[in-house]
Amino acid sequence: MFNSLTGIITAKFPKQVFIDTNGVEWDLCVPDSNHDMLPPVGSEARVYTWLQHTDQLMCLYGFASVDERSLFLDLLKVDGVGPKGAVKIMSSVSSSRLMEILENGDLEMLEKIPGVGKKTAGKMILTLKGKLKLSENSGGAVIRVAAASPYADVVSSLVSMGYDKRLVEQKVAQLVEVLTNEPEFAGKTQKEREDLLFRKAIVELA
Repeated sequence: MFNSLTGIITAKFPKQVFIDTNGVEWDLCVPDSNHDMLPPVGSEARVYTWLQHTDQLMCLYGFASVDERSLFLDLLKVDGVGPKGAVKIMSSVSSSRLMEILENGDLEMLEKIPGVGKKTAGKMILTLKGKLKLSENSGGAVIRVAAASPYADVVSSLVSMGYDKRLVEQKVAQLVEVLTNEPEFAGKTQKEREDLLFRKAIVELA
């Protein structure tokens, strides 16, 4: 319903920003990490939004960029993490730092983030590890979701055999890059390509 609001920032509080759009003042729930990304009070700003509307409440969330909003939506994919929880996580750690922790599978560091317990930390790694990367023009500040691989089933099968997920993803990506240039591979069905890729990956990883 709302993609963004453009207006004058009238106030900033912990996890909260007010913005006036032609006489209508909006109360937005905004991660503290986004405060410095937005201009100071009295300045015009564009805030990207997400609306939570249930039978019990209506809450409008705001973000300094599309990438920050994307991260928020990705956190909602984690079982047990709701909108308020996602804001709390984003208020405690920068996007780039969170990506680094997830990519390293650092459970201990995740558990130190307010609002993240041991179970939630495990679910975050399971859901988001390997699926986040720096946006090309972000300068290292924000992250976005990488496109899903058409060979995700191959990766899952190899990981279930005990191979390291990151190593498997790298090896599969390398093999796909090589095989894509072979006409015979392109002419196979998806199932045949997956079988061939699986066999070659096993040999490479052994």
